[in-house]
Amino acid sequence: MRTVLICHTGDLLNEEGMARWLGSFSDLAAIIAIDEPRSRLWRRLRNEWKRSGPVGLLDVLLFRIYYRARLATADREWEQKVLDRLRKTYSEPRAQVLVTKSPNSPDVEAFLRRIAPDLAIARCKILLKKGIYNIPRCGTYVLHPGICPDYRNAHGCFWALARGDNENVGMTLLRIDEGIDTGPVFGHYYCEFDPVGDSHIKIQTKVVIDNFDALREKLIEIANGSAAAKDVSARPSRAWGQPRLSAYVKWKMGA
Repeated sequence: MRTVLICHTGDLLNEEGMARWLGSFSDLAAIIAIDEPRSRLWRRLRNEWKRSGPVGLLDVLLFRIYYRARLATADREWEQKVLDRLRKTYSEPRAQVLVTKSPNSPDVEAFLRRIAPDLAIARCKILLKKGIYNIPRCGTYVLHPGICPDYRNAHGCFWALARGDNENVGMTLLRIDEGIDTGPVFGHYYCEFDPVGDSHIKIQTKVVIDNFDALREKLIEIANGSAAAKDVSARPSRAWGQPRLSAYVKWKMGA
């Protein structure tokens, strides 16, 4: 199985940890590393303004300030321990690396067509164009932090926790289509977590790492053509936005 990983530069748990894992059971042919311009951050802020209005955007910004001041250091230390463990478990892959400002650029499209992967894993915050995600023979897949279609778009684990919906705190393996996390679902995955002491970042990372074995088997089934998509038509569907401080306080008080 010939694979490609799409992720962000500097995100070592994906750029290195996920790459080592993918390379342990597939031919990881390439890593497409996105070096985002700062203008994309302002675009996300404008989108949140349109979605939530000025009060909602302020709530989002307050949570970001709180996260950096109170939670980020502990999360980085935990992530470093996870990365150290992955380095000991999996060998470094011999993959080509293409650094790009956008995964939707003509250079990336030409690169992917030359690589001709069977399957791609997208671990990025940017929506891919159809001309990109359809290049791999079996499609491009995301490990979405949230149970879809209930918690589509951003930070599904966070919003399930904020709503006290702990049974739907998890991750979805789905194939990208033209919508936002609306493609065929090939699995829902869960993990043990501490709703009081764990951050949403730790939980949404843990649910991927803890399910590496099951994800490996499912990706192999997909490449072999033996995997069937789940029927999720009876589930509610809703797209969520960025985490808010008010929702975080509600989650932790409830926990």
